[in-house]
Amino acid sequence: MQLAYPGGGKDDAVLVDPLVEGLDLAPLYDLFRDPGVVKVFHAARQDLEIFAVEGDVIPAPLFDTQVAAMVCGFGEQVGYETLVRKVAKAQVDKSSRFTDWSRRPLSDAQKRYALADVTHLRGIYEHLASELSRSGRTSWVEEEMDVLRDPATYRVEPREAWRRLKMRNPSSRSLAIARELAAFREEYAQAQNVPRTRVFKDDALMELVSAKPKDMGELGKSRLLLREARRGAIAEGILAAVATGVALPREELPEPPKQKSRDQINGALADLLRVLLKAKAEQAGVAQKLIATASDLDDIAAGSRSGPWAQGWRGEVFGKEALRLCEGEIALACKGHDVWIVPLD
Repeated sequence: MQLAYPGGGKDDAVLVDPLVEGLDLAPLYDLFRDPGVVKVFHAARQDLEIFAVEGDVIPAPLFDTQVAAMVCGFGEQVGYETLVRKVAKAQVDKSSRFTDWSRRPLSDAQKRYALADVTHLRGIYEHLASELSRSGRTSWVEEEMDVLRDPATYRVEPREAWRRLKMRNPSSRSLAIARELAAFREEYAQAQNVPRTRVFKDDALMELVSAKPKDMGELGKSRLLLREARRGAIAEGILAAVATGVALPREELPEPPKQKSRDQINGALADLLRVLLKAKAEQAGVAQKLIATASDLDDIAAGSRSGPWAQGWRGEVFGKEALRLCEGEIALACKGHDVWIVPLD
């Protein structure tokens, strides 16, 4: 873990090795709970899940530089290296990115790489916080931090894990198999304290749903399973999950989500909403995807009148105008490269 404190130089940053035997992380968790210290992360969600599960603590107050950068006009899911280059006017040595971080001792190059992550992060935080204050958008980022601070964000019930999967037009039987596989993966990952992707990834899960392997021989034909998943407890768990999903009585199968047909979506309205979103995002200097997704726009064009896009700062930037467009209260006009909103009487 890399930690830095106010100062500005590399000597004001430290490394903490959680693999050291007998290390007590209680002081770190006390710091996370300290309301007088802002905890700054970049793309915090995965880190926060670790602390929420391992230490039952979520750092607060919290500031995510990736989210703040999206609000400040740096684009969608901007990377740390980009912010270092554009804000700190520096370069990050990436030569150690794919080295083995489980081996000890760490090399000097690995330590320099790790320290650089937080050495530049402080300056980036100060710049973004200043920009947010100047533009009056600090509360926008706070709305996003509310989600990251919510313990429910990191609480995954194994029997509900399948709902996070993205499946195109699945049958009830396919959903049943996916549900059993996702539940096994979650239970195994939690029991072994490893990331769920270390057990098998989503694309491998989808392959298993389609192939429905009945024995080790058929399982071995998978192209996407990791080698460790083709034998032992994982392989046995996979086969048992598939068998359970295949044998489940029809009345116990999960219902496929109702797909919106193209007839439900007003295509012309969806196109207008995309133009409106692009215009409003450019005016606000905010990444489009942070305001509304393509799926959100289709939902609106199909009749939805509520969602995250209609709430809080998103509603102010885009949602209210989107609803007015749907009700025929405004029109869009183009002049040169600019899109104008025209009120209709």
